[in-house]
Amino acid sequence: MIKNTKCECGHQNRVGTVLCEACGKPLDDSGDSTELLEMRYDGAARRSQRANPNWIDKIWNFFSSVKVAVYLIIFTLIGAIFGTIFEQESNFVSFDPSTFYKEKYGTIGDIYYKLGLSHTYESWWFVTLLVMIGASLVICSLDRVLPLYKALSKQKIRKHMQFLTRQKVVYQGPIQEDGAAWTQRAIAPLKKKGYRVHTDGDALLAEKQRFSRWGPYVIHIGLIVFLLAVLFRGLPGLHLDKHYWFPEGEITKIPDTNLYLKNEKFTVEYYTEEEMSEEFRETGKVVPKLFETKAVLYKCTANCDDPSKEPELTEVKRHAIRVNDPLNYQGVKAYQFDFDLTPKLRSVKPVLVDVKTGKQYGKFQLDMTDPQLKYELGPYTLELKNKYMDFSLNEKGQPVSKSNDPNAPAFLFLVKGPDLPEEGVQYIYFPKVVDKERFQQDAINKKLGGLQNKLSLDVLGMDDVDFIASSSYLNIRVDRAMPFVWLGLGIVMIGLVMGFYWHHRRIWLRIDNGVLTLGAHTSKNWFGLRREVAAFLKGMNVDVNEKELENGGERS
Repeated sequence: MIKNTKCECGHQNRVGTVLCEACGKPLDDSGDSTELLEMRYDGAARRSQRANPNWIDKIWNFFSSVKVAVYLIIFTLIGAIFGTIFEQESNFVSFDPSTFYKEKYGTIGDIYYKLGLSHTYESWWFVTLLVMIGASLVICSLDRVLPLYKALSKQKIRKHMQFLTRQKVVYQGPIQEDGAAWTQRAIAPLKKKGYRVHTDGDALLAEKQRFSRWGPYVIHIGLIVFLLAVLFRGLPGLHLDKHYWFPEGEITKIPDTNLYLKNEKFTVEYYTEEEMSEEFRETGKVVPKLFETKAVLYKCTANCDDPSKEPELTEVKRHAIRVNDPLNYQGVKAYQFDFDLTPKLRSVKPVLVDVKTGKQYGKFQLDMTDPQLKYELGPYTLELKNKYMDFSLNEKGQPVSKSNDPNAPAFLFLVKGPDLPEEGVQYIYFPKVVDKERFQQDAINKKLGGLQNKLSLDVLGMDDVDFIASSSYLNIRVDRAMPFVWLGLGIVMIGLVMGFYWHHRRIWLRIDNGVLTLGAHTSKNWFGLRREVAAFLKGMNVDVNEKELENGGERS
């Protein structure tokens, strides 16, 4: 329920109104005050000033508070600062965050990871703060812009005497001319100065640059667009900024898209000793001059989401990706980030061998990145239970993968067949076996059930091993929300220009029994308004000094 405050002119105002919406009379004193008027929102009441607010009004009041908005911004900035202490998870090519932070930064790094600060900008609490700032911007704007619009769009020409005499720029003095005629004569010089003039008998209202009052709210609109664009970046397909490994000669799917990229060939050129400076020559380092990925981009046209079928691909673009020269297709950009010339396994063709008799049960193709889930080898069946592309053991002695790159691949199989338990026996296989890995493989298999005494997987020769000669690391970026980020910032700049370079100026005057009373108000640059009013009055044959126009005479 909103209570009303009735003015002496008969107009009923809502509670919280400072100046009567009809005549402008101050409603908060007895009438003998000379204190300057509070002209924010032209004295109109705001919704946050409701009497007896309900729970919806209390929520509205909370978010309409500028103090609350400032606190939310401070908390968000502090959270953003925490996110810059250590690297964010999204900045890496591939690593295990559960061990990375502890190994690199010790206990502090482990606490940082466990608190969730390693993915600060995607965390629920950070996103919640952004949403609350957006809600505060919307409600704070609506709470103020609606009463301001109402006050400015329904301005009364004839204002109460107290409204005029309690402005910062005031003049009172006699004139030797009919009031209505003097008012009509004042229209031309005011229009010449750019004012829009409205008259009511011997009362006048002149204003210009009203649009500047909306500058702060245009800034709010820009910030809301900016925040929405930032939040929408978390939606699938709108934002991607990841580093991926593309082996030479292979077609690799770009995650979260329907695109595939083939690294046809990777080349790298190095500076010769003659091309390097003496400082670099002394270090003995080899410095790359140019590294390039000849890439072919494909678009999936059929069977894209069916893992049981090969996707049908159509070539859409070819490009030689170099540093600062990315492949760009419909907003998807692939930047050259790094490279690795270390040969890596692509696939092997191991044979299942009976350890005691040496009998072979068939050769099969084992791909490092896309292995089959089941292999039939004679009377035996191998079911793939897990794979570790970069095998390691954690603190508890359990197998983990340090990265997604096939640096030290390992495959855990469940083997079933004759002379084996019905539930099968687990067996771990290291395709890239050296003496150290052979010892580790045998030790693990001994714990798993002793299958090493009956069967083993072996590669018979290098003809059964296929290597990846080189790998290219590309930074894949998709940011379809970025145009809206720039749009929001552009709107903010428009609002700043509106508010800083133009100022809303208004002049009210009335003539009572041959006495002119003038009051003027502006949002900024009072000295400029005072000079403008003095020049106007002198042009109307009213002799006045600029300092006399300030409320209180010579008071500074």
